[in-house]
Amino acid sequence: MPVKKIDVFPLQYQETNDRLADRQITLVRMETDDGIVGWGEGITMFTPATLATTAMLENGLADLVIGRDPLDNEAIWHDLVREVWWYGDVGGIAAFAISALDMALWDLKGKILNAPLYTLLGGKKHERLPACASTHPSHAKIDDLAKELGDHVANGYQLVKAGFGKKGEANLGVDAGRDIAYVRAVREAIGPDAGFIIDVGAKMFWDVPYAIKMARAFNESNLTWLEDVFHPDNMHAHTYLRQAVPDLRIGFGERYWNLDDYQRLLEAHICDVILVDPGRALGVTGMHRITQLAARYHVKMDPHSWSSAVNGAASIHVALSNPNASIFELKPVENPMQHELVTNPIGHVDGWVYAPEGPGLGVDVIEDVVHKYHLRS
Repeated sequence: MPVKKIDVFPLQYQETNDRLADRQITLVRMETDDGIVGWGEGITMFTPATLATTAMLENGLADLVIGRDPLDNEAIWHDLVREVWWYGDVGGIAAFAISALDMALWDLKGKILNAPLYTLLGGKKHERLPACASTHPSHAKIDDLAKELGDHVANGYQLVKAGFGKKGEANLGVDAGRDIAYVRAVREAIGPDAGFIIDVGAKMFWDVPYAIKMARAFNESNLTWLEDVFHPDNMHAHTYLRQAVPDLRIGFGERYWNLDDYQRLLEAHICDVILVDPGRALGVTGMHRITQLAARYHVKMDPHSWSSAVNGAASIHVALSNPNASIFELKPVENPMQHELVTNPIGHVDGWVYAPEGPGLGVDVIEDVVHKYHLRS
């Protein structure tokens, strides 16, 4: 049952969790000669990356998969990685393209073998993961910002996560006094037991002394971890932060691409949680290898999936098959790619996230919705 056909769908939608900002993903629909269909996703997010990934898939990379047996998916993955030696084997656009193809191959493999993805990866190490409401704060008043996260906990989420430097009037990440007041207000709103994560993010440019000052103040509010404080290349800065605030957990790695990147990170011993998802890190194959390596270093992993239900399904399967999985992030406000795209959206049940049951990824994509959001250049 070789792969007969691959269709590429760049999608654009308005993200309700980010003030209706235009967001994009690139989906791959892969079909065998006997009609079995698998889906994969690259989290391309912005127009240049989405169009470039689509072109790369339609003008070469997909051809390497056509005619191949999906059961040979890991051999195909190696061929894809070798193919992009000149234009992306260290990351970038090629990684999005390979991620989508690899994910679709795993989905096909599971459907052919009538087995869920977690079984193909060696079986569950966990039955479920705590649900985290992953948010982009936008209100102007601290009381309103804190209430938003408190409401998510009241609605069953076990943890909340707030990104700094986002759209709207929150103005978080740029004023020390406001940030410290915000963190204290959130802790009061969510209570002493809920998890609380701060994602400093790519738009903030904190230097080491400022980051240490803020980390010490935040840590008084019992953070679960502080995330992506510095540029991913600046491992020395993370070392200084670790030494200055040794009891603060650090999350790191959202902007890394492959096993080599994460191995350097793990060997530096500067984080407690790696952030990784299969829509960026060379697919299910890439993510699984990375998370197995992290487990050997006794480092937790967060399947950092802030995208569609396709990537979310792959992420929860990989996470549950890893002994050091920690939490699972969900967009708390209903949105097209998480709730409209599939017949069985992934959400939390009493604060817990479970893998969708069924072969492969376990989610059923609604093709009419794919066509509805298809970005046509």
